[in-house]
Amino acid sequence: KISTFKYPLHIYQQTNLYMKNKKLSEKELQILKEYQNKTNEIIAALGGIELQFDVLETQKEKALDEFKVLQESQIKTGKELQDKYGEGNINLEDGEFTPNK
Repeated sequence: KISTFKYPLHIYQQTNLYMKNKKLSEKELQILKEYQNKTNEIIAALGGIELQFDVLETQKEKALDEFKVLQESQIKTGKELQDKYGEGNINLEDGEFTPNK
């Protein structure tokens, strides 16, 4: 019965020819294998990059923590020196303190 097919019979018969198993040429198969190999290489590279990002993120967090501690120490020392010498400037080359006028 033609009415049982989704498509008219002549279209079904034409598309049915394409539904038979066929074998790709060696060249076509090789191209597809190369695509797959390259895809796998790229995925592996991306994974490596992602791991490097994680390592860098950890290093960044550690450096930021150290910087925060350093800033807190600088502020504490600055207040201690200001209490001792008053407001002014310190020459870091020779340690000379010049008070603000």
